Amino acid sequence: MSANEIKHAGLNLGDTDELTHGQAGSAVFGFWVFLMSDAVIFALLFATYGVMLPATVGGPTPASEYKILSAFLETLTLLTSSFTFGMVSVAMKHGASRRQLLSWMGVTLVLGAAFLGMELHDFTTMFGDGAYPTRSGYLSSFFALVPLHGLHVFFGSVWIIVMMVQVMTFGLDARVKINILRLSLFWHFLDIVWIAIFSVVYLQGLIR
Repeated sequence: MSANEIKHAGLNLGDTDELTHGQAGSAVFGFWVFLMSDAVIFALLFATYGVMLPATVGGPTPASEYKILSAFLETLTLLTSSFTFGMVSVAMKHGASRRQLLSWMGVTLVLGAAFLGMELHDFTTMFGDGAYPTRSGYLSSFFALVPLHGLHVFFGSVWIIVMMVQVMTFGLDARVKINILRLSLFWHFLDIVWIAIFSVVYLQGLIR
């Protein structure tokens, strides 16, 4: 394995030129900057949720609305999808066939869709109980934080579909590999944010 390949963990660019490796480094670094800016947004929403948590004004409370079993199943689903996308990176790194790569991406897509389906069911149940975003400050902060993560998962799933089309159309050239690596970083980032949501929102809600 060349020194250039070692510099780009999870990314096998093969015997490409120095310019390609340099562009890969810039592209990945730029995406890290984007993820950090996204992390700041989530941090602000977590802070807002913490401040607004007691502001139920006699309406639905976290303990009455959160379904911990459902949240736990969603967590397992998203953690599993993070593993399957990790296998996409491993397959790409070690020169697996296009079919293997697409198979792991397809499994990740199904798991992402399952997560979204369970989350939408939770929101529908809350609406049925009268827990709307306009009902209280607590619910406003909840629906600002948790659905935003779900929206990220949705767009991540669309991105997976786009990358599957690119793999089938262009193969695994340097540009496609860099895009897959950026998507991998994005998907794992969503997993980390969800663990924070499960811990700070759902587990803490059991005692509220």
